[in-house]
Amino acid sequence: MDYKKAKKYLLKKPETREDFPFGPEVSVFKVKDKMFATLALGKMGKGDGNGHLDWWMNLKCDPDEAVALRDIFKSVIPGYHMNKRLWNTIILDGSIPPGEIERMIDNSFMLVVNKMTKKDQASILKQL
Repeated sequence: MDYKKAKKYLLKKPETREDFPFGPEVSVFKVKDKMFATLALGKMGKGDGNGHLDWWMNLKCDPDEAVALRDIFKSVIPGYHMNKRLWNTIILDGSIPPGEIERMIDNSFMLVVNKMTKKDQASILKQL
């Protein structure tokens, strides 16, 4: 999955908007003003030395699942500039199946929604 497809999938989530509180180089995706994802060029533009830059996406994650995903996928690392227990960084280098990335996005979204008030949860869940 490339960053364009990831961004499109993130924005399809109900009541989600893109914001730039950390500057124009980091897209932050929020549901009802609660962050559930970020998307930016990896390590703020540092590439592989050959001019190649991968996009990095931070997603909220259950702590046990976060560790398991890091063990399974080389392109899943502890959350860059985030709480490493609760966030993973997914390097969008094509090595993770798109369906798995979508599942991780869905889980991040639901972890945030499940912490909202019952009223806010209901307004979002009826749109799924």
